[in-house]
Amino acid sequence: MSTGPQGLNEDFVRGLPDTGPVVMVNLLRFKPASADGDGSGWDAYLRYSKGFAALMKAVGATILWAGKVEGAAFGNVSERPWEFVVLVRYPSRRAFLEVLTSAEYAKANRHRENGVEDHVILSAAETYSKFPPPAAG
Repeated sequence: MSTGPQGLNEDFVRGLPDTGPVVMVNLLRFKPASADGDGSGWDAYLRYSKGFAALMKAVGATILWAGKVEGAAFGNVSERPWEFVVLVRYPSRRAFLEVLTSAEYAKANRHRENGVEDHVILSAAETYSKFPPPAAG
């Protein structure tokens, strides 16, 4: 399986059914200091978030929820202690790939790379939601 820019498993995502909304579950851990010397890893992630917000809106995606991790209420995460979780709902997998493979994303992503120590995105097919389907961008 090939990976695209920034570790994106593009072949995997393209191989999944694209029949409706998808939620991308982001698990993050930050560097103590941004690799570019401009504040903390969290500060760099906030700069990334500002650039990412416009791209997300353009394809009809939205952040459903974000929060700081307090610890493992069930199970053991000592090997990969996550600090932050973000749930991003896209109208389709195509919309997700459109964002992450764009030149505009690459510009914003440098801030994520400067600030994030570890980042996993889990693709989750929506089987239930209290929210109406997102509008396509």
